[in-house]
Amino acid sequence: MLITLTIPVHLLQTTMCMKTEELKQKLHRYIETEIEETGDWWNDEAFVATLEQREATYLNGTAKTYSVEESVSRAKAAVKKVKSK
Repeated sequence: MLITLTIPVHLLQTTMCMKTEELKQKLHRYIETEIEETGDWWNDEAFVATLEQREATYLNGTAKTYSVEESVSRAKAAVKKVKSK
């Protein structure tokens, strides 16, 4: 079985056909690399402070939130804008 997949440019620089097992291996390596590179977030004081601030604004009701309908509408508008370019 072959799957046609568009891989992010920074990952493979091309669109290609590959066997399912090969695709699984490449994605697994990519995900492992991302986890290794970004796994230290919880020791980043600025990052943790930002998360805590966002949580506080959500819990006290001052955060801007969106309904599902608003989110879908915004996503469709963004896709339409990109396709029109």
